[in-house]
Amino acid sequence: MQGSSPGPPRAPRRSAVIAWVLYDLANTTFALGVGSRYFGLWLIEERGGADWQLSAATVVAMLAVIVLAPWIGALSDHRGRRMPYLIGSTVTCVGATALLATGDVVPSLVLYVVGTGAFHVGSVVYDALLPDVSTPASRGMISGVGVAVGYAGSALAIGIGSYLLPRAGYASVFRGLALAFLVFALPAFLLIAERPREPRQGRPPGLLGAPGALITAWRNAAGHRGVVRFLIGRFLYTDAINTVFLFNAVLARLELGFTNAQTDRLALLGIACAAAGAAFAGKAVDRYGPKAVLLAALGAQLVGLAAMVSAILTGLHDLGWFVAVGGGAGIGAAWASDRVLMTRLAPDHLLGEFFGLYATVGRFATVTGPLAWALVADVLGWGRPAALASLMLFIIAAGAVIRRVPEQSSGSARSGVDVTVSAG
Repeated sequence: MQGSSPGPPRAPRRSAVIAWVLYDLANTTFALGVGSRYFGLWLIEERGGADWQLSAATVVAMLAVIVLAPWIGALSDHRGRRMPYLIGSTVTCVGATALLATGDVVPSLVLYVVGTGAFHVGSVVYDALLPDVSTPASRGMISGVGVAVGYAGSALAIGIGSYLLPRAGYASVFRGLALAFLVFALPAFLLIAERPREPRQGRPPGLLGAPGALITAWRNAAGHRGVVRFLIGRFLYTDAINTVFLFNAVLARLELGFTNAQTDRLALLGIACAAAGAAFAGKAVDRYGPKAVLLAALGAQLVGLAAMVSAILTGLHDLGWFVAVGGGAGIGAAWASDRVLMTRLAPDHLLGEFFGLYATVGRFATVTGPLAWALVADVLGWGRPAALASLMLFIIAAGAVIRRVPEQSSGSARSGVDVTVSAG
């Protein structure tokens, strides 16, 4: 039967596991260094750009990912190969990053859109390679180690920027980040050996059929028990996580009165707790299952958010440090466990396509979370504590949805047959 396993899972080579883990570190240098830390500062402070330009470029990139991610995932499933798409997206992202800040604002915004889109598309293929470097018994541990090591990429990005920015300016920082991305991605290109997969018969999905591929992917997901429910839950908790990341510094500075140094320490504590949470969760996933660990991670996030709300309302500002402890650990554990749950719910021959949807709901959440925050805090005038409390409702709703997701798919929700539709 097409898409069936060629045999019992083989133990992956240690070198392939290390290479896969290092790629998590590699792409985190871009996520923090370009997506969060330096490009916005170059655009607005260095070149006098506007907030709306950065927001518009980010929205364009996210919309492109929403359409392209399921298509690339489906294409990798169809051809039975993932590495060519990982290499292509990574090289595209590295090239775009290396050219940032070498020209005017508009070309750099275009490069930012291209790099951001390629980064997220590459993450789809990277996540879908998890079964190739693990066995069912080791999948949680390897996923958790990847997330934990990935957070070292955040420290690396800050180190590159701290060293190069005062000496050579922003263009040099972006070239340094691009080089770091490429260096730590190269082992994945050279050492990961994909499992044998039979290419599908028929015409592969074409680029013009990408919107149709998105629709087809959702139809296929609806045909496999638990997948759509999991994706809905992921949208809800990712909505909360992304929004907390965006406003964490604002809350620390303006609501808790933290100094800049305290705000930096809060961020570093959150990174350390996220790495520890991911490492611990990885081992727990293999023992207790990814759904149980994911639910525990959502509980830890609730504790962190409740601590921040309490710190603001009571004036006991030291409670705010617990948002880094509970929230950070919960976020790391969520990322370590939820992609393992996806590998259990998705059939192997649709894994790339379903990881495309996994990325898509995350991108939707990047847009809708801040909009919901603005609605509560500004439009309704209820303030930041109420907006923060509303994120707790997202987490609670996510937990309620995830509880009803099966631990492992038993196959098609309809008739046990492949419901793939050609999208070309």
